[in-house]
Amino acid sequence: MSDARRPPVVKIPRVEAADRAELYRALEASLGSPFSSNPLVPNPNPFIIVISGPSGVGKDAVIKRLREVREGIHFVVTATSREKRPGEVDGEDYYFVSKEEFLSMILRNELLEYALVYGDYKGIPKQQIREYMAKGYDIVLRVDIQGAATLKRILSNSAAREEVKHLRVFDYVVVNSEGKLESSVKLVESVIDAEKAKVWQRKAVI
Repeated sequence: MSDARRPPVVKIPRVEAADRAELYRALEASLGSPFSSNPLVPNPNPFIIVISGPSGVGKDAVIKRLREVREGIHFVVTATSREKRPGEVDGEDYYFVSKEEFLSMILRNELLEYALVYGDYKGIPKQQIREYMAKGYDIVLRVDIQGAATLKRILSNSAAREEVKHLRVFDYVVVNSEGKLESSVKLVESVIDAEKAKVWQRKAVI
């Protein structure tokens, strides 16, 4: 005997072949209830999105495209003690400071996370995060896997998976395959929308 209360089986469209509205409609039909990224009582608390992964996986490309298509997000500029390279802009690519100034920032507890990379320091300024979260912005951080593990301990309170090495650090995995940038960005946006629609919202998504 069939259960009349059970929602009908609905095929979820392929991510690369559907826009966000189509994905939401399919999810609503599958769940049998409305799904909205704008809840009746929006959570007033912005949250932190950490984008990480090994070198060469396309983090910068995803962040660049996300910056173009998504509003209400601040992309944190990292501080570094290394020399500025040709074409780099202070305050846009990095905040370039001397090694002495960086060490002073550490002593003043001004950094959320920092690391020594190939003889130079990199770190995330706390004040920048405070300022933009106070304005209601969600925060995007770009860090390496070591930094993501540190931020996981500082910010996150969710369980993690352990299928492959380092995967336990993350809440979500998006594979940025060659030629699939738009699909990758769409998945990241869907993660953000789903997290913001939750009744109980995490402090950070990594």
